[in-house]
Amino acid sequence: MALDSKIPEGPLADKWTNYKNHINLVNPANKRNIDVIVIGTGLAGGSAAATLAELGYNVKAFCFQDSPRRAHSIAAQGGINAAKNYQGDGDSTYRLFYDTVKGGDYRSREANVYRLAEVSGNIIDQCVAQGVPFAREYGGLLDNRSFGGVLVSRTFYAAGQTGQQLLLGAYSAMNRQIGRGKIAMYNRHEMLDVVIVGGKARGIIARDLVTGKIERHSAHAVVIGSGGYGNVFFLSTNAMGSNVTAAWKAHKRGAFFANPCYTQIHPTCIPVSGEHQSKLTLMSESLRNDGRIWVPKNMADVQAIRDGKLKPIDIPHENRDYYLERRYPAFGNLVPRDVASRAAKERCDAGYGVNKTGEAVFLDFASAIERYGKERAHIRGLDENDAKLVKKSGQEVIKEKYGNLFQMYEKIVDQDPYETPMMIYPAVHYTMGGLWVDYNLMTTVPGLYSIGEANFSDHGANRLGASALMQGLADGYFVLPYTIGDYLAQDIRTGAIPTNTPEFDEAEKNIQDSLDHLINNKGSHSVDHFHKKLGKIMWDKCGMARNAEGLKEAIVEIAALRKEFWKEVRVPGVQHEYNEELAKAMRVADYLELGELFAKDALEREESAGGHFREEYQTEEGEALRRPEFQYVAAWEYKGEPKDAVLHKEELVYENIEVKERSYK
Repeated sequence: MALDSKIPEGPLADKWTNYKNHINLVNPANKRNIDVIVIGTGLAGGSAAATLAELGYNVKAFCFQDSPRRAHSIAAQGGINAAKNYQGDGDSTYRLFYDTVKGGDYRSREANVYRLAEVSGNIIDQCVAQGVPFAREYGGLLDNRSFGGVLVSRTFYAAGQTGQQLLLGAYSAMNRQIGRGKIAMYNRHEMLDVVIVGGKARGIIARDLVTGKIERHSAHAVVIGSGGYGNVFFLSTNAMGSNVTAAWKAHKRGAFFANPCYTQIHPTCIPVSGEHQSKLTLMSESLRNDGRIWVPKNMADVQAIRDGKLKPIDIPHENRDYYLERRYPAFGNLVPRDVASRAAKERCDAGYGVNKTGEAVFLDFASAIERYGKERAHIRGLDENDAKLVKKSGQEVIKEKYGNLFQMYEKIVDQDPYETPMMIYPAVHYTMGGLWVDYNLMTTVPGLYSIGEANFSDHGANRLGASALMQGLADGYFVLPYTIGDYLAQDIRTGAIPTNTPEFDEAEKNIQDSLDHLINNKGSHSVDHFHKKLGKIMWDKCGMARNAEGLKEAIVEIAALRKEFWKEVRVPGVQHEYNEELAKAMRVADYLELGELFAKDALEREESAGGHFREEYQTEEGEALRRPEFQYVAAWEYKGEPKDAVLHKEELVYENIEVKERSYK
């Protein structure tokens, strides 16, 4: 089938307004007769469920957690972007649009990104009205800080817990609708299949994770807002329960999966500490506002630090390599995440890593503490040359800005980051790939929508920091509620969708067969055994750097591992009760298919762009080398096995941006 992105005609700045002026609407009386299923209750799913219910639709919301407020969006730390220009530093809707497309290495859809920038300001107004406690300046105005890849301050934040505060806003909006009876909330339920009736998404098969019961739920449309697939690497900054199952089941029912190889490696994460670690912890990118990243210049100092014979604070500045400031003087420590991650890997690969495994660099706040301390001392009329006073005052400022992050680091690492530099290393964080959607956020299956991180549409090959929260809330509050109405206007006379049909029978049987096999299979290895093996293949051969040889090996190895999984996995317990291992087994089964398509997509894309770095395609300076013939979205159609997936291409046309060298120097 041909891909139709359904981008409206007309000038870029007018597309969204003109689109809204001409779409079909559903009147309030008819909305009461239409059902919508929303999968996931993070910022995208939660805001969508609340808004659709507020409009009058009957919403069924599903999450596998015990409460919607435990969605992984709660873990986001640093902030949310919006083009308000509160700082008066030259920001605008166009500049946010430009930075996002450039940051994505010119591999995102122009019209979607402009719409995102256009509605960004509305998000802040909405959240302030909900009571989200954004940080404020001395005069009471909302404060902004900088994030990587931009030259302005446009990131709104609530200390280091912005995701939590925004999610509580969406959660409170949801609770209001749950109280009104407009949202039926299904906690501890996992979607395991989409049901297609007459070519349209008309419901789902879900499993009650507490009782093990398989349930049928019908609706006039289904919305996937279940997040990304970073846990295909086993170790990532995602919550351990985060998974790809909802999106992958949609893919197997006909929804194209786009750009699976575009995975973001976040540069500021706490390094891996041992083989038995189950997840990684993110340290917010906002720390790069004030933290300076460095490694020792001299190998003797590196070895002395690893051996515990030398403290990093004892190394003089002239013997430190502030490599981001050296390589990228224009942006310094605020280069985009993919650039910062590869630079850290390059220094560690060259032998300058500062922890025992050689996979860590320093994030140092000493300069910021001194700078803020002198400023505060000056304001208070105190002695700016009193080193002890300056240090104490500077630490107070840092604590006000990042206190909970510093506390979290100290609890995990048992080192005081006020006194000694943090150690950080890149880790898998966010996935730019996801279900292919058109301008309406609809997949290639009519009536099946995908929002937030579950779709591919806004971030190209690399997501700029603080744009994930922006996209999730933009999709849920301000985009989907318009676009889904245009589709549902056709269903005002359809009536309730029955669940006693052959399509629901077939979908339920497929799920039941998989569950029966897994619970009755008397294999010799745990689910985690296979997940860890998959993660190692993915990190070693599809991680921060890839090459053709490694990707070909990964495809073969993952296919063999998948075959072994179905033969040798052992799931303890029984099916009809709470059984986390059984739920995990279903998720890992999907990862084993996704992983192969991931490697296949990375092999097909013979260029480097953003988070996809092919070693064969780099400049003399070691930067990503784009190739114009790959300026497209890779949308994969399911054909039974990942190896048989068919590639469809959506060519990316830039009429309002000049595609040029992506330089941050």
